[in-house]
This record gives sequence, C-alpha cells and structure tokens, in this order.
Amino acid sequence: MQFQQAGSFALRLIVQVGPKIKLGRGTGVDGLPQDFGDMGALPDLGSFGDTNDMGDFGGFDMPETITRMPVALSKKAKAAVIVRLLSTEDVKLPLSTFPESMQVDLAHQMTELRYIDKDTLASVVEEFLAELEAIGLSFPGGLEGALNVLEGTISASTSAKLRKNAGFSLTGDPWERIADLEPARVLPILEAESIEVGAVLLSKLKVSKSAQLLSMLPGDRARRIAYAISLTSAIAPDVVQRIGISIAAKLDAQPAKAFKDAPTERVGAILNFSASSTRDGVLEGLDETDKEFAEEVRKNIFTFANIATRVDGRDISKVVRGVEQDMLIKALAGATGNAAVSTEFILTNMSKRMADGMREEMEALGKVKESDAEEAMSAVVAGVRELESAGEIFLLTGDE
Repeated sequence: MQFQQAGSFALRLIVQVGPKIKLGRGTGVDGLPQDFGDMGALPDLGSFGDTNDMGDFGGFDMPETITRMPVALSKKAKAAVIVRLLSTEDVKLPLSTFPESMQVDLAHQMTELRYIDKDTLASVVEEFLAELEAIGLSFPGGLEGALNVLEGTISASTSAKLRKNAGFSLTGDPWERIADLEPARVLPILEAESIEVGAVLLSKLKVSKSAQLLSMLPGDRARRIAYAISLTSAIAPDVVQRIGISIAAKLDAQPAKAFKDAPTERVGAILNFSASSTRDGVLEGLDETDKEFAEEVRKNIFTFANIATRVDGRDISKVVRGVEQDMLIKALAGATGNAAVSTEFILTNMSKRMADGMREEMEALGKVKESDAEEAMSAVVAGVRELESAGEIFLLTGDE
C-alpha cells in the first residue's frame, strides 16, 4: 500500500491545486503559466480599434478564463493517465506483477495519448481517489495468489490438487514458487532435465541455493551445467518464462509426501528407543532382506554403544551434566558387550577424581537389571540427542 499512499498524496495535491490554475492570457497549451516578456500595449477587450491599435492579438474578446468540459476517456485511458501522473512524482508502481496483456494495453494507451487538460486530469484524479478510498479489502488475483495467501493453512496435497486441476495456467511468476522450494524438492527435476534447462534453473535461483544443488550432483554433470550457465545470456525472456512454467508444472505433478523423514530415518528413530535385543534382531533381519537398506538404517541409529565413536571426548562433560546422577551410574554399571566400551570412554574423558567417584558408586550399586540398564542408557542417549538438537554438541560421522 506504500505506492498507493504516496500516489494518493500526489493526486490530492493535483486535485487541490489543479483547478486553481486557469487558462487565459499568459498560459501555454499545457495550462502552465508562461513568460511572454513585453508584449506591448493591448487594446481594450471587446473593441476592434484601428489596425495600429490591434497590437499582437487584435481587438477580439479575450475572456479572463476558459472553462472546458472534461474529455471523456475510457477506463484504460484513465489508468494510463494515473500511471503517467504518478511517474512524474517518482512513485514506483509494481506493474511487472500485472498480467502481460494488461501491461501491453497500458503501453498502447500511453502511445495514443498526447495532452490532457487540467479539468480532465482533475476529473480522472477525483474518480481514482474515490475508487481507491472505497476499497475495504483486496484479494490477490488468480489461483496462485490465493494459494500464496492460504499457504500454511491448507494442506500441501490440497494445494497441489488445485494447481493440477487448473492445468498449471496460473498467474504470477513460476520462478518465485520454485525459488521457495527446498533443494531436495528441486534436485530430482535438475537431475532429469537437460543440461541447458538445468543451467537456466540454477541461473534463476539464489546463488547459495544453486551452489547447494550443484554440490548434490555428480561431478561430471555439475561441471557441464556450470559451463552451460555461461551460454544462457542469449536466451529470450519468454523462453525462460516457459521453462519456469514447465518446471513448476512438473513440481506440482509430484505427489505430496505423507512423511517428512526418509524411511531409513524413521526406522532408525524407532530402533534408537528399542531394547538392544529387539534392535539387533531387526537389523539382522534387514541384512538378510535388504543389506543396503540395513546399512542406511544403521547410519541413523544412535545408541549408548555409539557414544564412544560418535561423541567428541571434549563434549562428555556436557553429556554428564545433562543426565541425572543415578541414571548415569545405572547406565555405566549396566552396559555390557559393545556398550561397555562407551562406559570406559565416558570415564576416561572425566576428571580423575570424578571418574574414581563414579567407579566407587558403580561397585556399590552392584548388578543392574537388564531392563533398568536399558532405561538408563536410553536416558543418556536422549540427553545426547537433546544437546545435538540444541546445537551444543555435534555428533561425529563414521569417517571423522
């Protein structure tokens, strides 16, 4: 509404001042005062006089003011007048957001108009202000504008279905929608399209997002697309627009995902809080049916046994502070097999005095029931996960 407010101020000024500027002696064809210099003595108005007394204008009647009836203009012509007036006040109008047909009509109207007298200008301005002030609420034009307003309030599947039913003939810039998508959503399109289309796609996105997408591609394809970007300067704007519409249509045709996380991440999250016997049995079964899937699941599993290999020793003090003392003692004392390695790792990365105190409490506790040990180790793992989510620690990968 900023341009409307600025435009309203400029137009009100014209309405207030415009009618006070009257055409007559000493004004030009545009209605503005002109300095004609010394014109010599003029005869009395209404008298012919003799030839020598006619001066430069003769003795014809010259009224002090000329009253004109406003010229009848079409709606499109009136719009052109308003745009021209606001442009003289340096008001920037977002005309590029209008449909192309409207922009073309506006340009044609401006080529057909030459001069507008003050009375007509004042009439157009008054009508414009009246319509502007009568607006109580405005809605975006077209389905795309409506979906942008409803974003976050209707489901992604409903939005995709509406776009699909509309046949993708939507208003607005398709590149704006594409730019708002996550790289993971755009990547399949980038992989499937030609090198040339991929170059246009990356050229239209923000540099940071383009760099991220480029890093997700195989080396050879990434290099070919990077080179093709250097050849995009000669592509016509309408071609770029058609490419954007085509990509947007393909993105809208993709079915909405029911789950946010990948299957391996969901299975890993479930097994993280399962008993070790259950977890080991499931992983063994996955190894037999789909070894590759099982390996991906293992990458998403973080258990007490993984502390020794995936938590930086310098972060152990944070882990210890985030777990209740009795739970930590039970976890350290009850860990067996591979998990026992993490017990030693935790104790080694404490101060000697604290580690000795922990060992004494572990001995005093004696044998821990398996169910209690599982619960305690899960509490420690949950504490590590919370620290990671808060950004206080970072889990190491297998290669670090």
